[in-house]
Amino acid sequence: MANLLIGDIHGCYDEFMRLLEKAKFSSSDTLWLTGDLVARGPKSLEVLRFVKYNAKQIRLVLGNHDLHLLSIYANVTPSKKKDNLDDIIHAADFDELMNWLRKQPLVQIDESLKLIMTHAGIPPQWDLETLKKCADDLHVMLSSGSYLLFLDKMYGNFPDEWLPNLQGLDRLRYIANALTRMRFCYENGRLDFYYKKSPEQTPSKLKPWFLLPSKIPNEYSIAFGHWAALKGKGTPENIYALDTGCCWGGKLTCLRFEDKKYFKKKNIEAKN
Repeated sequence: MANLLIGDIHGCYDEFMRLLEKAKFSSSDTLWLTGDLVARGPKSLEVLRFVKYNAKQIRLVLGNHDLHLLSIYANVTPSKKKDNLDDIIHAADFDELMNWLRKQPLVQIDESLKLIMTHAGIPPQWDLETLKKCADDLHVMLSSGSYLLFLDKMYGNFPDEWLPNLQGLDRLRYIANALTRMRFCYENGRLDFYYKKSPEQTPSKLKPWFLLPSKIPNEYSIAFGHWAALKGKGTPENIYALDTGCCWGGKLTCLRFEDKKYFKKKNIEAKN
């Protein structure tokens, strides 16, 4: 009965299946997926169908590419060639998949394991209750009949600073950006969306979100994806960066939470 935490799959279905085999995934295990199921890789449709079919064994959070796919479905933004999403868009079950996807959460919290998962991270200003409330507010909007209102206003980098009195679509946009796009913050917690490389290549005025003082209790472990440039390294103890860039020729990473053992599968097309 293991908890297997897997980083951004990005349509790398074959690597995903081989990783599950390597980790000896069974019917008694639970998969935790950091989001970004789709885009970039060659088999996003197969990934979506597998996750939906096995939903009872999976704890998923939405990533920014999952939200982007929903915005394409809503005709808010066009699909681009680099997205590599045509197989989903032209699938007979496109409507069914999208109406399932938009109802997935933005955070997973297990109190018995003291484990939190989001796609990108947690703003340093948020305590546990704020995290739960904000993630739930966006989840409720996306799950409702009014989800198009949010998707139409989702894109944009502002507001980039958390204020408890944020309201309406501005508040929801901040929540989405923080949970699915965040990497670096200024020391006051304001978000930066321009630098995407490793911390060593970044101006000193910016810090990775996980190196700023946190209001999340120390007994919680945090798992996230989104930041392939980290290569799974450089985080404090009990914070796990799981996106290791499979779709860019890197590896797909799984962490078995019980004994902190890692399993990895290299991109099938990558050269040795």
